Amino acid sequence: MAPGEPFVEPTPVGSTRALAERTTDLLNALADRTTDATTITTILTRHGEIDPELDEEDVAALREVAVELRHVLAADTLERTATRLNTLLAREARPPRLADHGGSHPWHLHADSDDEAPWDEWFAASTGLFLASLVSQRQRLPGGVCAARDCERVFVDTAHGSGRRYCSRRCATRTRVAAHRRARGRTS
Repeated sequence: MAPGEPFVEPTPVGSTRALAERTTDLLNALADRTTDATTITTILTRHGEIDPELDEEDVAALREVAVELRHVLAADTLERTATRLNTLLAREARPPRLADHGGSHPWHLHADSDDEAPWDEWFAASTGLFLASLVSQRQRLPGGVCAARDCERVFVDTAHGSGRRYCSRRCATRTRVAAHRRARGRTS
């Protein structure tokens, strides 16, 4: 932490917020076709993975899963979300198990085949389980695709209030300002 920077409590690995951040960081990075293994490795490390080893084939497989997970977040009804998640989990998830990765992490739930599962299996199973948990706990859409014009980023909605429509405050503000300017232009 640099002098003068405020202290920010780290987000615990495995918390709802941490999983939401990991999910959106990976999905948005994988949507960019230029994202490479180094970038994904950096994202995984930032989110608590210890020395992840990925190659371009892993990234291609992760990108395929990301397309399916974006499809889950793009669903416009809870029923469609549930159907898409159930399809993903039926194909990718294994019986749940607790893992601590040899003591390097706190105990947490896994639904992939084992600690050496391929990255795409891990991403599909863990993210599918996380999104399914959000749906079952909150009984609403787990996230979405940003409603701002010219933005295709996804977000996971962890707020307790009304559902989000934008990936960030920046997109929400930009949309409100544009609507305000259009309205003023019509009344002038």
